[in-house]
Amino acid sequence: MRKTTTPTARRLAVAAVALGSFLALASPTAPAGAAPADPVKTVFFGDSYTANYGIAPVNNQDNEKLFCFQATQNYPAVATKRLADKSIALDVQSDVSCGGALVEHFWKEQELFGGIGKVPAQQDALKEDTQLAVGGVGGNTVGFTSVIKQCSAKLRGDEGALLPGSPVDPDSPAAECKTFFESEDGKAWLDYQLERVGGDLEEMLLRTSYHSPDADRVLVGYPRLVPQDTTKCSTAAPGQTELPFADIPQDALPVLDQVQKRLNDVMKKAATDEGADFVDLYDQTGNNTACDGANRGIGGLLENSKLELGQPLPWYGHPNEKGRDLQAQHVTAKIEEVLNR
Repeated sequence: MRKTTTPTARRLAVAAVALGSFLALASPTAPAGAAPADPVKTVFFGDSYTANYGIAPVNNQDNEKLFCFQATQNYPAVATKRLADKSIALDVQSDVSCGGALVEHFWKEQELFGGIGKVPAQQDALKEDTQLAVGGVGGNTVGFTSVIKQCSAKLRGDEGALLPGSPVDPDSPAAECKTFFESEDGKAWLDYQLERVGGDLEEMLLRTSYHSPDADRVLVGYPRLVPQDTTKCSTAAPGQTELPFADIPQDALPVLDQVQKRLNDVMKKAATDEGADFVDLYDQTGNNTACDGANRGIGGLLENSKLELGQPLPWYGHPNEKGRDLQAQHVTAKIEEVLNR
């Protein structure tokens, strides 16, 4: 098992504390409760939930970064506009969110969808004068797409061909995934993945402080996918023929929810332990899950998104425009809180 604090991370922490203390002494303190008058130098980072995969159009249409599927109007862009309406200006130095990113892609380059190219480590966007770093990552490291494929026969076949990852154990039937994840190898795999996420997030937050000593760090959690009342998932959304979670057995839906809840708790703990702020979307989006019909903030697994790549791409459980706006709403509120402290 991986230790949550590596020697590299400890060295980074010492450097960050030392440099941060020096800069704190050298910099004038802003009045309490007043948002900065000058634009706040900001970097957004993260995976497909920050890039808002599924929403069109996308950025970087003339280069390989197209395959990050970063929406032109992702929640960082929407939140930036909402803050501007409140007279809080962000100077966005970069938005490096990219679909498929693992936590480790914060410090390692990432190979893009289909192996058509690579993007630099996300930490490269951070500058010494960056004042705010915001984003969310962790779902790919925990292996959520592998969990979904473990539970869905359809997503193990052609309908999941565009979804990265493979079943945790392809020899175990999808219909038995509840038992698989609650016992023996499946449970051990999941426990290990969650421990790995916690350690990687702590290192990521330490690295953020090392590269940008004065930056406030805001880690954004994931919106809730499965409602408390899973019977709602037995009805297709308006205009849809597929169920929100396709052929995943009803008794497995609480398992998916528990995986997501545990991931949320790991993210919250990492943020708290490292002195960062956390946006708890899971606790604030329970009425806008994939199974909430016209009020859904999450596109169904096999529901067509707004993206096309020769054919319409499924949402695969990502936020739709309503969900994106909920992400932006809560991220805006947290950034306003942080900057007004």
